[in-house]
Amino acid sequence: MIWVLFIAVAVLLVGGFAALVTGRLHYDPLAEATTTQSEPHLPDGFAADEISALRFDTALRGYRMDQVDTVLDRLQDRIAELEQRVAEPQERVEAPHDGTDALR
Repeated sequence: MIWVLFIAVAVLLVGGFAALVTGRLHYDPLAEATTTQSEPHLPDGFAADEISALRFDTALRGYRMDQVDTVLDRLQDRIAELEQRVAEPQERVEAPHDGTDALR
């Protein structure tokens, strides 16, 4: 009786393999990803603090989240530093002139 079960499983396996080989059965290991949220978006002219508000979907075969978080943190820090450098000269120019040198 057990031999009938083994024969049935063998026939199914051979049939499935034959269907894959002949192209009648399609297998796509990287099927279209599903999403649970709208597309992550950074607006034009975004500020450094907007990076931390981004959220991405997780996936079985995605990137390592800790590595992505580390890179995003470094990028956010660098953008904040550059924003500060740009803001400093603008603050000096916009400061009211009271007779003292604005560059001191």
